[in-house]
Amino acid sequence: MNRTTADQLPAGIEACDCLTPFGDAPTTAAALLAGRSALALTPVLGRDGGDPVPLALLGPMDETLSPRWLPALRSLAATSPAGEWGSAREPVIVTSSNFGVGSLYAFTRDRDARHLAHGTPFASVEFLQRELGWGEHVTVFSHACVTAHLGLAHAARLLHAGLAERVLVFSFDFVSPFVAGGFHRLKILNAAFPAPYANRDTGAIGLGDGAAFAVLTRAAAPFRLAAHALHNEMFHFTANRPDGTGFDVCASAIAAAAAGRRVWVKGHGTGTLEAGRLEAESIARHFPGAPLTGWKGSLGHTLGSCGLVELAVALAALRAQKIPGTVGTTEPTFTDAVALSPFAATAFDGAILTSNAFGGAHAAMLLNYD
Repeated sequence: MNRTTADQLPAGIEACDCLTPFGDAPTTAAALLAGRSALALTPVLGRDGGDPVPLALLGPMDETLSPRWLPALRSLAATSPAGEWGSAREPVIVTSSNFGVGSLYAFTRDRDARHLAHGTPFASVEFLQRELGWGEHVTVFSHACVTAHLGLAHAARLLHAGLAERVLVFSFDFVSPFVAGGFHRLKILNAAFPAPYANRDTGAIGLGDGAAFAVLTRAAAPFRLAAHALHNEMFHFTANRPDGTGFDVCASAIAAAAAGRRVWVKGHGTGTLEAGRLEAESIARHFPGAPLTGWKGSLGHTLGSCGLVELAVALAALRAQKIPGTVGTTEPTFTDAVALSPFAATAFDGAILTSNAFGGAHAAMLLNYD
């Protein structure tokens, strides 16, 4: 989907939280403010060993029966507001890039057919639907690392059109040997720790477990998702256009929606070099003077769930009135706007949150607050 203008579909945020290796959103925000990292060198293939790579995990990476992500998602769901979730007026949107792929990998190893009950996207969502008691109105999104943004944008459209009163957006991505091994083969998951937006010789990412939810509502709320911009270059299997066009198209659209706001930017910032440079330069062009921060140097990349996990952390940071800097990064950085230390939230009345994905998919949303 290509969009050159932002969809201005305001939606109130009734509730939002996440689960990372640090804990919930307030605990995670506090850890980031303290400069802590959840990443640790871990064998890339779990119990099968392999090269050590930086992973931020909620437990052993190898898949279990029932799936290792189920206890965490039960715990997270228990903290969400009550509702007739999965009904026509209170639908559920599930976003992920991995779903139960770890279970498929486990099946190839031990041939236990029980893994297949949650090994595909729809099987894992149906499994979760039964476990959490959701109704039939459940929609699934998956588009690599912009997935959570798509789910949040769709929720806003449902509210704007009057098709729902409240929407639960629920996202989860847990690392498996299959996923870690794939990124390792691309050589961007290696023995080095990520340093988002650092201008250095070699790029590197980390991967992390993460889950999050947001309840969006038509009712008034102190925090509002005020606009969404989406753009897909469809340029390459993994790469962006080298001239940064895709970043600029998305950034310019959301900048127009944010006109008159004093914003800071939570960038994607995985630790790769070309994408990191293109993103940082585009943000500097379209949001001059806005500090740029990114948290994957601590949490790892939670893949399709990163947009919602990091939204929850941003909201917790705003409530604490202090925004974490870019953990794991030192100078020189691609631009002077990269915030290496925490900064006060009181100077701003809005935030831009971005995510980018393989092939030149870009997403950004404008968070307004009083």
